[in-house]
Amino acid sequence: MQKLPPRLELINVGKRYPAVVANDGIDLRVYPGEIHAVLGENGAGKSTLMKIIYGVVAADTGEMLWDNRQVTIDSPAQARALGIGMVFQHFSLFETLTVAENISLALDQPPPTAELARQITEVSVEYGLPVEPHRPVHTMSVGERQRVEIVRCLLQKPRLLIMDEPTSVLTPQAVQKLFETLRRLAAEGCSIVYISHKLDEIRQLCHTATVLRNGRLAGTVDPRRETRESLAKLMIGRELPRFHWEPRTAGETRLSVKQLQLPSSDPFGTALEDIELAVRSGEIVGIAGISGNGQQELLSALSGERTTAADSVFLCGTAAGKLNAAQRRRLGLRYVPEERLGRGAVPSLSLSLNTLLTGSEQGLTEKGLIRYPALRRFARRIIDRFKVKCGGEQAIASSLSGGNLQKFIVGRETLLSPTVMLVAQPTWGVDIGAAALIRQALLDLRDEGVAVLVVSEDLEELLTLSDRIAVLADGRLSPTVPTRETSIEQIGLWMSGAFGDQTAIPATEDPVEIFHA
Repeated sequence: MQKLPPRLELINVGKRYPAVVANDGIDLRVYPGEIHAVLGENGAGKSTLMKIIYGVVAADTGEMLWDNRQVTIDSPAQARALGIGMVFQHFSLFETLTVAENISLALDQPPPTAELARQITEVSVEYGLPVEPHRPVHTMSVGERQRVEIVRCLLQKPRLLIMDEPTSVLTPQAVQKLFETLRRLAAEGCSIVYISHKLDEIRQLCHTATVLRNGRLAGTVDPRRETRESLAKLMIGRELPRFHWEPRTAGETRLSVKQLQLPSSDPFGTALEDIELAVRSGEIVGIAGISGNGQQELLSALSGERTTAADSVFLCGTAAGKLNAAQRRRLGLRYVPEERLGRGAVPSLSLSLNTLLTGSEQGLTEKGLIRYPALRRFARRIIDRFKVKCGGEQAIASSLSGGNLQKFIVGRETLLSPTVMLVAQPTWGVDIGAAALIRQALLDLRDEGVAVLVVSEDLEELLTLSDRIAVLADGRLSPTVPTRETSIEQIGLWMSGAFGDQTAIPATEDPVEIFHA
């Protein structure tokens, strides 16, 4: 690619917080028509750097050049005026407003509502990111909200588009559609800064990769000429972490779902129809599917957030359909929800106090009183075992990066001795090292005899982890089949809802070998 002068240039940019140096002398050049990856572990300083570019936070040192002119971007509105758009990893949407209302707030001169709704529909269809303009955001799954963020940016026709983990909850088909969109935008001259922990995506899509480690520049490379292993080593400073799946014989059924029917609680949700599922001790069952096909409804029915017919859900042999979440936890159920802040953890509370959310009956309280020393010991145990980067057990949950908070939540539920573990999107937005740690923790639970159910839109993850796999499509669950006896083609077909024929297509390759390599 013949490079024009940089559209964006950062020179010696630094940002320091009281407890950490987020960016230390960072240089970055992004050219017109270039897809430029920024890589690094959780907490390496990527998000802070992007927020500086977008005007969310101010740099302490350094310069920023835009089209060879020095600029100071003091707000996102000023960034948008220059032509900079950003899709955040943690979404910036108002839950009580509709899709169209949220997008309208981001436009300096929004058109009338009917015209905006038409534009949203047109862009979402064109780019394969379907959203309903009049749907309230609070009824949407994580994956559907991400589509809203991307469509909102595309409507602004940006000259520089920053994307923070844009594919973390997209299906393989949607990822390829997004790549087509990004390549087209780049061919039209748009510059793209692409943050992802998925190294194969970086190698497939990006022209350049800048790697950050501990807030400093570790190197700039052409990812197309690198291997996953070399990129990972540059990113984390050591060899690529590995985890190990070994076949084993499952035991008795711990979680059983029989003819589960559940209407949706909102007009845009998906009703569940005749769900049949069994998860045995010592196995991981994966549930694949496109966001918005009943995942939220299924997890709410299994976790106890919504009750159902008494004999539709069984936990360890006990009819649990009418039991609430607390009663199911007493039977050994543990749950990692997909929304970390707000559901998995209270943002304004310390990590030690966040252990009380699900661990109050695990010796952390006595006669209704909080045992603070026990809380702190338990939180430190999670931090140490799961290598959570934070300022200690008194650190506020919202101060952690997404990946480190996820490690803490997974660690909390893991150390609460589950008999059945429900996990939604276990490694969404998590770096390669943390993802390996979390996946190994789930495999360790399985090897200890826990029944594990993983709901994920990351097909690679499910093919790597699961003993058996099924697909949820339009509120119906496909047959559950051994993962090593099916194929990506079979799963992709079932994701469209075509599983009337229950015969699995034989795998042509071993998925474990493909994805462990």
